[in-house]
Amino acid sequence: MQYALQVENLCKFYKNTEFKLDHVTFKIPRGCIMGFVGKNGAGKSTTINSILNIIEKDSGDVKFFGRDMTDESTSIRENIAVVFDTVNFYEELTAKKLEKVLRDIYTNWDKELFFSYLEKFKIPTTKKIKTFSRGMTMKLSISVALSHKARLLILDEATAGLDPVVREEILDTFLEFVEDENNSILMSSHISSDLEKVADYITIIDDGKIILTESKDALIYEYGIARMKQNEFTKLEETEYIAYRQRGLQIEVLVSNKRSFAKKYPNVILDQASIDEILPLITKGEETK
Repeated sequence: MQYALQVENLCKFYKNTEFKLDHVTFKIPRGCIMGFVGKNGAGKSTTINSILNIIEKDSGDVKFFGRDMTDESTSIRENIAVVFDTVNFYEELTAKKLEKVLRDIYTNWDKELFFSYLEKFKIPTTKKIKTFSRGMTMKLSISVALSHKARLLILDEATAGLDPVVREEILDTFLEFVEDENNSILMSSHISSDLEKVADYITIIDDGKIILTESKDALIYEYGIARMKQNEFTKLEETEYIAYRQRGLQIEVLVSNKRSFAKKYPNVILDQASIDEILPLITKGEETK
């Protein structure tokens, strides 16, 4: 299998703090969208910044399209597009003037594609960026990211704070982008419903460690949450569940094969699991492995 991004044992330590990236490892196959989730302070942005060499990693390997990226790796950088949750364009520029700047920066800049995105997103070309709403500035950022023929799009909370209509429009654009199986996306987001719509894989990070990487379909259709009393829980074998937590008089148990579990324990309540339900259980609950 070919990968757009391979992160192996990525570590980053900080003085005077207990937080660290602890051997972060995951891979994004080409043609796929990976959702990157975790609570605030879990290490999502630190991981992304370390991957991009914005901050210096202490150890570990990062490969883009099977190659290491150094300061001299211009061709690799041309194939990566990044959208953060803040916009750093000079706000006195218009989208039209911004295009003239960008065409001199990117070797593979596509003017016609850029203006087609502006038209699609209804972004005015002659108004200054400082007059744009957050939704409009994010759509402008995404238009830029997609207009220099990048093959890997890295998004750090790019859809946060946007209204549902705008998010839906942007998500459709991401799906169109990965229709070309050479293109891939790493998408950090707090909005799990967005990831459930578009992601192929989900990676969960907590306290600087990767807890789980799984296909989204497996999480939604194969995983489940069993709800039971203490006397029922004591009958389970540790190999039959991933994590659990006590909630009042009830214990919630995350299982990876709800059909098999239901067959063995037909009297236990077993619900389909959403990412929103899995995340707090697996990060706040007690893990068995």
